[in-house]
Amino acid sequence: MYISCLDMEGVLVPEIWIAFSKETGIPELSRTTRDEPDYDKLMRYRLDILKKHGLGLGEVKSVIEKIDPFVGAREFLERLTELCPVIIISDTFEQFAGPLIKKLGSPTLFCNTLIVGDGGEITGYKMRVKNSKLSTVRALQSIGFETVAVGDSYNDISMMRASSAGFLFKTTPAIASENPDIAVYNEFDELYLAMKTAMGK
Repeated sequence: MYISCLDMEGVLVPEIWIAFSKETGIPELSRTTRDEPDYDKLMRYRLDILKKHGLGLGEVKSVIEKIDPFVGAREFLERLTELCPVIIISDTFEQFAGPLIKKLGSPTLFCNTLIVGDGGEITGYKMRVKNSKLSTVRALQSIGFETVAVGDSYNDISMMRASSAGFLFKTTPAIASENPDIAVYNEFDELYLAMKTAMGK
């Protein structure tokens, strides 16, 4: 039995931190996992910038409320769910994801948790599990699923390579060129057909 494992930001919805960077006028916050493979390093960098500018969870959430999924993302998920179960595996945080998941039709989401102070300052974060995307795919395989994985960033590559099939979606030229063996798609209809074919359906 197949199960689809999808990244969220950059695949189904715009990158939260890029939107927040534009809203606040802080260009340093536009850095994402497409630019920095080391997620812990990236998050420490982000939290230092938030602290420097006196920004907290409330300010980030007010921007997230304005973000809409990519055109066709919700319909893509609905079609994909007819083929197999779907799990979104994201390095975002439960405090961020609520409004976006609701706009996507409330699919299952596995993500992480922020540590937030009484005043709303983001003081840290707790990862659900180490190497969460790869660990989740391997766990699903250990209970009898074959996985098909989709992502756009460096932190998605391991779950793609561990899966029966993996696809890059709306990725950067650099990531695509560094992973020439992974097919790249930019349209949901094309991605759906590729995933359907990979599952033999």
